[in-house]
Amino acid sequence: MAQVLLISLRQQDPEAEIDLLAPGWCAPLASRMAQVDRLIPMPFGRGEVKLAARYRFAVTLRAESYDRAIVLPNTLKSALIPFWAQIPVRTGWRGEIRYGLLNDLRRLHKQSHISMSQRYGALAYPEGESLPARLPSPSLTVDAEGVARLRTALKLKDSGPVLALCPGAAGGPAKRWPAVHYGAVASHLVARGWQVWVFGAKGEEGLAQELVTGLAPVARKNVSVLVGRTRLEDVVDLLSCADAVVANDSGLMHIAAALARPLVALYGPTSPQFAPPLTSQCRILRLPLECSPCGQKICPLGHGRCMWNLKPDRVIQALDGLAGRASDVGQPQDAGQPQDAGQPQ
Repeated sequence: MAQVLLISLRQQDPEAEIDLLAPGWCAPLASRMAQVDRLIPMPFGRGEVKLAARYRFAVTLRAESYDRAIVLPNTLKSALIPFWAQIPVRTGWRGEIRYGLLNDLRRLHKQSHISMSQRYGALAYPEGESLPARLPSPSLTVDAEGVARLRTALKLKDSGPVLALCPGAAGGPAKRWPAVHYGAVASHLVARGWQVWVFGAKGEEGLAQELVTGLAPVARKNVSVLVGRTRLEDVVDLLSCADAVVANDSGLMHIAAALARPLVALYGPTSPQFAPPLTSQCRILRLPLECSPCGQKICPLGHGRCMWNLKPDRVIQALDGLAGRASDVGQPQDAGQPQDAGQPQ
């Protein structure tokens, strides 16, 4: 979502040098963003303050003679490094008390900047300037040689369309569509001649196993579980091969969107208005329950109906509308404004 800001900056100044200060795990994604000249790994973990170490690190950045810093997190500590680095223009939303640390301090109007991509993108423009009618969409590059290498190493078939399933999601189990539902979709598509690739991070192997357990033996032969077997850059390359993707509200959902893959995005406790997939080639599915979106990691009512009652046939129907004719999917939507996201699709 932050790439919307990077693209907007590059559009305004094609000669600008853009460095990204971010956690080291972002490096594989940053390397696939044409707008990023250099990733500087953040030497501090999430929640770590370490004021003396932050000051020393900031001093090392002074030699870079940056003209401007744009601070995306709203925390006080995130504004310290650009201040101590003596970067003359320091832009960001008001967030925690940061007067003086940021000298281009913006007041966020949530009604006009609903989505995260709008809030990031707005920082590329002077305060008060209206956003473009259509913000740029994220786009990641693909390593074609890497794709071929991975398909060989992981013994992935070259025949038949590919369905990518992403059953995991950070931020709690409430965001996860049931693994048994994913399995039903996999079984249906395999019967129609598709191969299925299951993606996820280390620690999500149990979800993949649950997904596969309910499949008939003949169907399992066409399901490749890649969970925990791939690096982030590998996932980018392999997802680019997918003819369709089904994903929860997750990082992999946003990667699939940035690769312009036909996508079915599943929402329950989170809002597609706030963090939608930034692509027109998608169907957003959610149930209009009174309790959703609650924003909770674990269903506070204990039933998880917002995800459980979203049945596999709805997803299969959405896939039928996407796969094979991505160029005909609906009308292009404004980046950050999902198609009628408040209603099931």
